[in-house]
Amino acid sequence: MMDSNAVFDPRALAARLRSLHNAGKLAPTASFALPADLRHAMDAQNFLAAEEGITSNAWKVTASPDGQAVTAPLHPYAETDSGAQIPWAKGMKFEAEIAVRLGKDLAIRESNYSRAEVADAVATVHLGAELLASAIEESGRLSFFLFLADRLGNCGYVLGPTMPKALIDTATGTQLKVTFNGQPIYDAPAQHPKGDVLTWLVGYANDRFRPESSLKAGALITTGTLCGAIELASPGEIDILLGEASRLHLSLIAK
Repeated sequence: MMDSNAVFDPRALAARLRSLHNAGKLAPTASFALPADLRHAMDAQNFLAAEEGITSNAWKVTASPDGQAVTAPLHPYAETDSGAQIPWAKGMKFEAEIAVRLGKDLAIRESNYSRAEVADAVATVHLGAELLASAIEESGRLSFFLFLADRLGNCGYVLGPTMPKALIDTATGTQLKVTFNGQPIYDAPAQHPKGDVLTWLVGYANDRFRPESSLKAGALITTGTLCGAIELASPGEIDILLGEASRLHLSLIAK
């Protein structure tokens, strides 16, 4: 059990998380010195991203349990309709998602952005696949800030083909089929946790405390799962079909 009175060291937390990931190991929440607030969590996340050498301008957005908009970089990151390879990790989960690339800046401002303004800033819409594997045994169930420091569990992202922009309005309810090693693991209408795939992006756009460098033209933002988080017990091949024509294939490979 960690000493709750110990001074929090974000660099030390980042180093421990990276070591656990590199070793393919997990540790319980109680064994960590916990970030007490959003700033400490983001300091640790930034140190972790620097240690991992993350340079892609690709991000996930979501909200904390109390509704605070949060983000984390996607890594490793690949852009391809087929052939991407992501290292498999024990406990890995998969999510099919919609991603958007901004065509104009969403600068920090005093007045809130409407959904229509955020949608107008979107240049292209893509089918994407996110892989999740936290170094924390309980993921974010006991400490969301610790999970945020661990890049919200992201351990890979594949950006697939462009799709009609209208899908940001119609993705929920569109038929989605996912197979793993040829076996169906999801075959039902797509369902976003918030119903609207832009909900978390709009929330982050209206966060006046986000970095000035965030949400600039060219940034790639993934918007949340359309199929829940599906655990994948082994390496293998994933095929995604959204609607009748949008396809994405990727491979999870043993380290």
